[in-house]
Amino acid sequence: MSNDRHVPVMLQRCLDMLAPALQRPGAVVVDCTLGLGGHSEELLRQFPEVRLIALDRDKEALRLSGERLAPYGERATLVHAVYDELPEVLDRLGVPRVDGVLFDLGVSSMQLDEADRGFAYAQDAPLDMRMDQTTGISAAEVLNTYPAGELVRILRAYGEEKQAKRIVSAIVREREKEPFSNSARLVELIRDALPQAAKRTGGNPAKRTFQALRIEVNRELEAVENAIPAAVKAVRVGGRVVVLSYQSLEDRIVKQVFAAGAANTAPPGLPVIPEQYQPRLKLLTRGAELPTEQEIAENRRAAPARLRGAERIREDEPS
Repeated sequence: MSNDRHVPVMLQRCLDMLAPALQRPGAVVVDCTLGLGGHSEELLRQFPEVRLIALDRDKEALRLSGERLAPYGERATLVHAVYDELPEVLDRLGVPRVDGVLFDLGVSSMQLDEADRGFAYAQDAPLDMRMDQTTGISAAEVLNTYPAGELVRILRAYGEEKQAKRIVSAIVREREKEPFSNSARLVELIRDALPQAAKRTGGNPAKRTFQALRIEVNRELEAVENAIPAAVKAVRVGGRVVVLSYQSLEDRIVKQVFAAGAANTAPPGLPVIPEQYQPRLKLLTRGAELPTEQEIAENRRAAPARLRGAERIREDEPS
């Protein structure tokens, strides 16, 4: 697994998409999902004038990236924060507007690779799944304490799991005998609970349940719903927001925010569209861009990636 670990997904494409916004003297770019610092390091290297602000909720990621980015000195400011805290972070740093924002959503390679974090269903580990291990409730607590109806909702909404009721019935039955603590028991339970036909499609049968638990534990969709509009608001005219998503729920939110910004908001039937109704964004991708076959061959974690970008072309009207 470790050879995938330091390969940032769609790296050059992300940088190329941000490049026109980063040519301005004193340009500021925000990496909202620092992880192991692969995208950030290349931003600093390829744009020598740029100042970087990088956020991550995972303290271990910040420590490792801090070592990696140390040669860039004061050009890099690393902040312990969730990406939906972007407005507060910029306010605290006295940065009113930025030129580029990059999101690489989902779970980081480091979190998947470290067995004891409990993100990976392929190896037995404590059911933790918190991206920030200093706060919040673990996946085990969700499994052991949530009412059955709430667990079904989470598996359906966040895992798009058609067999949610069947899996939750088994979870509720088993947790009464003994609370859940480790991933292997949950994986085995899911395998046993599913009908044969459901096991034959879509890879590991536990994948959807693990995704749902991870999203619930880390409030991921809620954070994305708040963070993407906040990023659009934070970039100046000519600034760009670039987002990598890895599952359809995140990608749908990004698509909706960008599409709304790129549409005119005029009442129907106006012969000329007044300035205040003109689009604020220009889409930089037609639909979502996908990684190349070569990239997937070199880095299997790139396979589900979907890339979207938008440029700010107009200020908001004063409210």
